[in-house]
Amino acid sequence: MSCQDGTTDCRSGKRTAHSGNGIAHEDGDGASGSRHGYGPGFVLTRKVTVLFAVASGATVANVYFSQPLLVTMGHDLSMSPGLVGSVVTLTQIGYGLGLFLLVPLGDTTDRRKLVVAQLLLLAGALIAVAAAETAAVLLAAMAATGLFAVVTQSLVAFAASLARPGDRGRVVGLVTSGIVTGILLARTVSGLLADLADWRSVYLASALLTALLALVVYRVLPRHTTDRPSALRYGQLLRSTVTLFAREPLPRLRALFGLLVFAAFSTLWSSVALPLSRPPYSLSHTAIGALGLIGVAGALAASVAGRLNDRGHSARTTGTALALLTASWLPLSLTPGSLWALAAGVVLLDLAVQAVHVTNQTVIYQVHPEAGSRLIGGYMIFYSAGSALGALASTSLYAAAGWGAVCVLGAAFSGLGLLLWAVTRTRVPQTRASGLRASHPKP
Repeated sequence: MSCQDGTTDCRSGKRTAHSGNGIAHEDGDGASGSRHGYGPGFVLTRKVTVLFAVASGATVANVYFSQPLLVTMGHDLSMSPGLVGSVVTLTQIGYGLGLFLLVPLGDTTDRRKLVVAQLLLLAGALIAVAAAETAAVLLAAMAATGLFAVVTQSLVAFAASLARPGDRGRVVGLVTSGIVTGILLARTVSGLLADLADWRSVYLASALLTALLALVVYRVLPRHTTDRPSALRYGQLLRSTVTLFAREPLPRLRALFGLLVFAAFSTLWSSVALPLSRPPYSLSHTAIGALGLIGVAGALAASVAGRLNDRGHSARTTGTALALLTASWLPLSLTPGSLWALAAGVVLLDLAVQAVHVTNQTVIYQVHPEAGSRLIGGYMIFYSAGSALGALASTSLYAAAGWGAVCVLGAAFSGLGLLLWAVTRTRVPQTRASGLRASHPKP
């Protein structure tokens, strides 16, 4: 077989077959490193995994820094309330575009170079935010911040590609723990720095940290030593992302789980400040923000769920977590009369959401490891859609019918996820044995 026909790697001699969805299938056992072009000698140590977790948490925090700073930013730049609200909207729009346009590049580009480039561009966007003197510059810079903050998901796919199949759940779980921690601490850190200096110091400090992370990532993470098995053009790459979810039932099912659990998650966190800021509690913004620290339990769930996935318990973990998510709305419904009930509900909800999230990412990556970036990026689009749906529906429903109706909505999202799991568990394989091809699902 000649090296020009696109089916043989001239450097390794391995035969590669291309399916109709733009995915290349390579001979081999799927072992860490050698399959993905990092060389058989590279071993993903715990220290390097922690670096992935820290970098992922630090970068995703940039999406949430602005939430407690909106009023101050608006006053500083003479922005109307409606224009101030678009700061968060544009950041999320940028993030959504990045998930589709940038994260899939990890499947055809040296992941280390891609991550370093995204980190440096993110640092530049953060500097632009800190230096903004007009509303137009601020909004454009916030959109760019969201666009390049998707390096978080590039890091998840990178870590998964370096992990051995038997350790992949643990690695994804640990990295997700970093992401959860970054999200939870973002509002607290931004509020503290803004009180000590001003809102611009938040973004300047983050820009410096991001640039430092780019240097560390460049020095520590491996570079490719072989060519990638797929050389899709950019347009083909984006089309194949859509094709993957259109043709593969397992990623599609897991994406629906993600949409529903994050709709439930957003239903709580987008509206819980409303009853807490009013009598009988009348809590301050700082006190309400501190409530999110209870959700650190979710970081623990991410790690545990990853280990359970490695032991072959993905389907059982999903069902148990969805049941806990549905049950969490009972104590949450008692929030107007008890902060202890609220705390218990928050712990249950965050544990359940992160367990499902880690399981989803671990399972869908196993469908096509060579398309891991596309799968994770596409999955996160569903995640973002669920978050937006929950935020919009819950705030509108609270204004119309109060906290009880919000809890019914959250329970409905959660219960629908549990029902979907129960109905599909015998019809669609909800796990895929590591290293198996898409054409040979596990029974």
